[in-house]
Amino acid sequence: MKLNAYIDGGSRGNPGPSAAAFVLTDEDDNVLIEQGYFLGERTNNEAEYMALIELLRWLGKHKDFHKTKGDSVHVRCDSLLLVNQVTGTWKVKEPRMKELHAQVTELKKKQPFKLFIRHVTRDKNTLSDRLVNEVLDKAAV
Repeated sequence: MKLNAYIDGGSRGNPGPSAAAFVLTDEDDNVLIEQGYFLGERTNNEAEYMALIELLRWLGKHKDFHKTKGDSVHVRCDSLLLVNQVTGTWKVKEPRMKELHAQVTELKKKQPFKLFIRHVTRDKNTLSDRLVNEVLDKAAV
């Protein structure tokens, strides 16, 4: 069995107020967990990385959850930069991205499951995109 994770990050301005979110679903895409985070002032790319970091942190804290739901996590993300840097296809050159990439690498090492990440188009990532915008809307009030 596997879990699907949809992640997204965004900012209103670049940099600007930003948020990250993930949505965990079962194999049939039934929503199991939704988490959104206000990040303060960040760039879009930083927010995308933070979405993956928050997902990995959450999974690390809830190891029993993934044991009952699956032995692999299949991450879907609409950021080509994040996917290509995390998979090693692209080099990480920007210092802030290097720091976030290092955090992802360390968190991945601590996970007891197989992690797969792939790029999807924005229209296939609506669950987490909606959550990012909800978090940003609430922060603007």
